[in-house]
Amino acid sequence: MSNRPVSVLISGASIAGPTLAFWLNRYGFAVTVVERAPALRDGGQAIDVLGAGTEVVRKMGLLGRVHEFSTGKRGTSYVDARGRRRASISSEVFNGVGAEGDCEIQRGDLARALYEATRDDVGYLFGDSIVSLSEDETGVRVTFARAEPRTFDLVIGADGVHSNTRRLVFGPESNYLRHMGYYISIFSTPNLLELDHWELDYNIPGKIAGSYSAREKDRAKAIFAFESAEIDYDYRDVEQQKRILADTFADAGWEVPRLLAHLPAATDFYFDAMAQIRMDDWSKGRVALVGDAGYCAAPLSGQGTNLSLVGAYILAGELAAADGDHTIAFPRYRRELLPLVEACQSFAEGVGKWYAPPTNAMIRLRNLNVRLLPYLPWRTLIGGAPQKVARTIQLPDYRTHETRAARKS
Repeated sequence: MSNRPVSVLISGASIAGPTLAFWLNRYGFAVTVVERAPALRDGGQAIDVLGAGTEVVRKMGLLGRVHEFSTGKRGTSYVDARGRRRASISSEVFNGVGAEGDCEIQRGDLARALYEATRDDVGYLFGDSIVSLSEDETGVRVTFARAEPRTFDLVIGADGVHSNTRRLVFGPESNYLRHMGYYISIFSTPNLLELDHWELDYNIPGKIAGSYSAREKDRAKAIFAFESAEIDYDYRDVEQQKRILADTFADAGWEVPRLLAHLPAATDFYFDAMAQIRMDDWSKGRVALVGDAGYCAAPLSGQGTNLSLVGAYILAGELAAADGDHTIAFPRYRRELLPLVEACQSFAEGVGKWYAPPTNAMIRLRNLNVRLLPYLPWRTLIGGAPQKVARTIQLPDYRTHETRAARKS
């Protein structure tokens, strides 16, 4: 890099954005993060930190902190309408959580750990968003909804499936979003079912409703998913989304009415399609995408967090290796990460049929498979499959660029 640090604007302060900011700052870049929300967003579902994602967190020196926030969930049981447990599976058997430092954590808790690791060295603009981007040979001119316009050397969109950055630079979301045929919703409730680090799920054809205890013993998360063709709704209209969810599960049994009774007051409500983002390229000129904005694999994959962590690590490392030259770094970033992206997106295919089986017969078959899994000779090929996918690639080593950045500072 030149004597002047390369300036980078990152849009989005969830997982990919702060992770990218952490590594770019370590390599000597001047980093600013803009986030539409007025403050760090809590809530969200439990997410898995697995495989290469765990290695990124370890390299950041945050693995101990992440484990402090771990949900500690021990497993999941599938129940019938009377609450009888029809099949159970431990978290370790299902996805490898607990092995080699891997763990489950609430999305909001991981976002907070990443923010706390960067807030002293990175500029954060909360309650603001990008309005326009105009690129020339000197950089990218950015206008904001609130802040004064500024010019940055590079702009990175880490702003999720509904990325504003992607829309401004690459065009309409519909060009890249691939609907997987399901919708998902999560929100906080009291621990109504008195769960002890466990999850209970109830299926009816094409639908699943469940609850799992959060990190705090008195709190829990309600989780709903259902099969559906694309629904026409405003992804920013929370009240409309709550009505869709309530209407979809209005006639469901088990504990669903008790869970839905807490829907109107839910302040951390999340609702969205299970969808993938598929793009031929994740960069254009001085602008690139990272995490769900560029290559969301859908919640069905269980790999979104790992793609965000690993993608941010590799993007920052390649920019450092190229001395900030985006024409070299952006293609290398895609080449290094593409095998993991393809593996994660492929893994999501067909998962929905087992998560929310479309018929009662398939629900019974799924439960039978869950009960038998610990005893099957090929259980290691099935159990822990998410962890295996998360280890599709070996992380490149960019430590020499940390040393070089330290010498320049």
